[in-house]
Amino acid sequence: MKAIVLLSGGIDSTTTLYYAKKKCYKCFALIFGYGQRHKRELRSAVAVAKRAKVPYQIIKISLPWKGSSLLDKKIKVPNRNKFKGIPSTYVPARNTIFLSFAVSCAEAIGADAVFIGANVIDFSGYPDCRPAFYKAFQKVVQKGTKKRKIKILTPLINMTKAQIIHLGKKLKAPLEITWSCYKGGKRPCGVCDSCKIREKGFSRLKS
Repeated sequence: MKAIVLLSGGIDSTTTLYYAKKKCYKCFALIFGYGQRHKRELRSAVAVAKRAKVPYQIIKISLPWKGSSLLDKKIKVPNRNKFKGIPSTYVPARNTIFLSFAVSCAEAIGADAVFIGANVIDFSGYPDCRPAFYKAFQKVVQKGTKKRKIKILTPLINMTKAQIIHLGKKLKAPLEITWSCYKGGKRPCGVCDSCKIREKGFSRLKS
């Protein structure tokens, strides 16, 4: 069996890659450079792919309309608990875009599945991380592709961050080389949403 794995270089996508490998899928990783301010994550994604010994490709795309603090440096990345609803770090339709590339790749190389490390428990409230979105996208795949049996798999969707970290460690995923911070830089900022969710996961794992 073959699978496309969307790999960002973070804890969730890294754990998902190792989960897919454990399930005996022959994996191919897609890594996206989409103009994000935290380009540092690309280095982690490549490092993870090499550690996992899976082929990978970096896809570079441009979203000139921006619409997110991850794309527009004029918009401040909010700190955790200082926003209501969907935060400015939401990139409009990002997972729709990524999944479309992944499904196209899956059809081209004859892959059976597309894995994405989406999570709806410890997350920022992004609409394209919710189970209903993936159920709907699965219908899109069935209606709009020649190979209708490509599965969209979200193995972490209902797990807490602590549970994901526990699974990653169990699978011997190299979580120590992953990157989560939205602000990029040489060191994690420790205050953005992604940093705080990561910190919460590790702290709960220890308790």
